[in-house]
Amino acid sequence: MSVAGALVIASVRTDIAGYLSALIYVYILTIFLYIVIQMLFSVGVRPPYSRATDVVLGFLHDVCEPFLRIFRRFSPRIGALDLTPTLAIISLYIFNIVVVQGIIS
Repeated sequence: MSVAGALVIASVRTDIAGYLSALIYVYILTIFLYIVIQMLFSVGVRPPYSRATDVVLGFLHDVCEPFLRIFRRFSPRIGALDLTPTLAIISLYIFNIVVVQGIIS
C-alpha cells in the first residue's frame, strides 16, 4: 500500500469517527430534551395544543423511548426518580469513547 493510500484510509477513518461521535452527541441531546419536556409535563406545564408541538413531542417519544426502554428493564426506581436516562446517557458516552477511539486507532 502506498503512502497516499494509507493517508486516504486514515482520513476516512477519522471522518467516520467524527461523524459517529457527532451522531451520538446529537442523540444524547435529544434524550436530554425529551427528559426535560417530560419533567415539565409532570410538574404541570403544558404547551397549548397545536399540531407543531404534537409532532415534535411525538418525534421525541418515537426516537428516545425505544432506547430508554432497554434500560427500564433493569433500572431501579427510587421513589418517583427514574434513573433510566442517566444510565442511557452514560452508556452512550462510554460507547462513544470506546468505539470512536477504536476506529481512530
